[in-house]
Amino acid sequence: MTSTRQALIVRGGWEGHAPIATTELFTDFLREQGFDLTIEDSLEVYADPQVMQRSDLIIQCWTMGEILPEELAGLRSAIANGAGFAGWHGGILDSFRMSSGYTQLLGAQFAAHPGDLTEHTIDVVPERAQHEIVRGLPTHIQLCSEQYWLVTDPLNDILATTTIPAQPETGWHDPIVSPAVWTRRWGQGRMFASSIGHQVADLQVPAVRTLTQRGLLWAAQQKLA
Repeated sequence: MTSTRQALIVRGGWEGHAPIATTELFTDFLREQGFDLTIEDSLEVYADPQVMQRSDLIIQCWTMGEILPEELAGLRSAIANGAGFAGWHGGILDSFRMSSGYTQLLGAQFAAHPGDLTEHTIDVVPERAQHEIVRGLPTHIQLCSEQYWLVTDPLNDILATTTIPAQPETGWHDPIVSPAVWTRRWGQGRMFASSIGHQVADLQVPAVRTLTQRGLLWAAQQKLA
């Protein structure tokens, strides 16, 4: 397939989320889908208008850290002008904790993972089961990994959730349903976010890999097969 579209991968931050290894899982797929790739290990690229203007898809895998005002402005502007923005787990949900502007952009922020590595399921929302990102996938995906509890806003289109059980010994008396996979609009741009991906192995689960690949294409406004 002739490469006609541009994907920017920005990876770094806390090494515990394997930013290089996890993003490398998807580079061949993106090339097969017709993307030329630019891979950066610095957030400075977000402040480069030439790179941002030509990017059709921005994949971020950058846990924690700080983003400068000009970098955030460049990212928000690129998405508002039509670039897709996508990522998974801490690489997009636990980025730049001190930036309220970034949290507003994404519509969510990591708050906790009670129980650390724990057996849990990712459950497709029945009313959204025909969305192209999750259509035909198992309605319950079993994982043993971090289960994210997220603070979110109502503008996210939630495709899958996870139920965090009660932990009375800690004071948490009732289970809670937290978003796990969703899409979001920002200006002319689309965003895809997934809480799955603490370990490389999580993203290699066939259903997770498929929904992540579909999410990347959806964010880039590229037709899914």
